[in-house]
Amino acid sequence: MSMLLVGNLKADVRDATQTDPLHRQNRSETLPEQHCSFAQQYPALVGASEYGELFLSIVERTGVGLAVLNPQLRIQQTNEALLEHCGQPRFDLHGFDFSELLHPSVRQHMRRQFERLLTGRSGRFVEHLAALWATRTAFTGSLTGMAVQGDAGQLKTIVVLVAPDKGEDDRRVLISPNKILTEINAKILEGVATGVPTVQLAAKLYLSRQGIEYHVSNMLRQFKVPNRAALVSKAYSMGLFGVGSWPPKVLSEYVRR
Repeated sequence: MSMLLVGNLKADVRDATQTDPLHRQNRSETLPEQHCSFAQQYPALVGASEYGELFLSIVERTGVGLAVLNPQLRIQQTNEALLEHCGQPRFDLHGFDFSELLHPSVRQHMRRQFERLLTGRSGRFVEHLAALWATRTAFTGSLTGMAVQGDAGQLKTIVVLVAPDKGEDDRRVLISPNKILTEINAKILEGVATGVPTVQLAAKLYLSRQGIEYHVSNMLRQFKVPNRAALVSKAYSMGLFGVGSWPPKVLSEYVRR
């Protein structure tokens, strides 16, 4: 298991090095001081594998964000890069529920992925996310989760690696959890995203066809898009819909009730 984790981590770190904007040549100037305290800084990971200190050395050299979670998904250790990535550079996240750091649009999906690790149905997953953090919505990148087993074969630790994208996509517009839709607009948006015909949607919501068109027109102006297809596309890019769910459902964080 330890050797498998070594191979996986080296591959993930190698990929992250090619895309990580925080990877700079002068970063190595601080490595000697960091390296001497790896075992003290990250005892949860070092204790999970005889190669733990090597893992940390590689991660620190590439600027990849690292979090070590217990089986309850609470943070035991982080490195500085992860704190920078998630917008919490001066905050101690020890004991914090990792999923609460995630953007609402991906939170449920990521919890399912972690559940697969916890139940042994998977040993590793990689997700590339348009929206990752709740407090830093402009951040996009990949998140890798790996299960680390103890000597008795039980789950001991979950290692999380976060690598930011190299460039920013100007077409992507992410938002914070604000109440920007009324309940009726949220239901209409869900219907439009699912492809429900206007007449059928009107009957379902007890509105006239003109009423549906009125609300859709208002949302087109609100989101500054020309048509329904563009409205649905922008709603996805803004993180209004949860990831991995069908039919599309507007997250409650964005609905005024």
